[in-house]
Amino acid sequence: MEREKKETPEKAGAPVRKNVLRGIYYAAGILILAMGLTLNTKAGLGVSPIISVPYSISQLYALDFGNSTLCAYVVLVLVEVCLHKGRQRLLDLLQIPFSIVFTRFLNLFADCFPQEPVEFWQQLLVLALAILLTGVGAAMTVNARLIPNPGDGIVNAIAEKIGRSMGFTKNIFDLFCVCITFCIGAVTGHWLVGIGIGTVLAVLAVGRVIALFNHLVKIKF
Repeated sequence: MEREKKETPEKAGAPVRKNVLRGIYYAAGILILAMGLTLNTKAGLGVSPIISVPYSISQLYALDFGNSTLCAYVVLVLVEVCLHKGRQRLLDLLQIPFSIVFTRFLNLFADCFPQEPVEFWQQLLVLALAILLTGVGAAMTVNARLIPNPGDGIVNAIAEKIGRSMGFTKNIFDLFCVCITFCIGAVTGHWLVGIGIGTVLAVLAVGRVIALFNHLVKIKF
């Protein structure tokens, strides 16, 4: 009986420690993801599909990239709310303050990192690092099971709605984003803004990085 009393405080403190670790893990994932997406824009070889729309708009109209991404994320959240029809509404709406914080980090890293590299091998190196960080950051934020990134949240909402896997839905959604970006460029007379070999490699490689990270780093919350 006495032994049980001694163990009780430790058992009571375990969930608190676990939640603190989860919060730290989640925050680190946000920073890594923001860094990866920012580097993706700095490589000069095309950006990842999900940010290609706000990136192309920011480039064509000389707008702030972080603010353009924030607007795009808010639209995605509103679509999620409509798809869920009241279910998970609070979790969906919490993605808006998440987006505000996240896009501020995009601007912060954009100011910290140097401009696009000139040499092609340097561009590939930056792109590889960007894909690695994007995959790791995405895996960490999803695995923490807190507030999802709007890009992941919309894919999950659509997957539930159409009854298909997240992998298949993400591929379709990425293609949809690329098509919108292409149309924006075509209408404005600036072809392939934000679309390039980096876009294709991001589609193919980010998912593989997520899978590899989850295989090597088995942290469950």
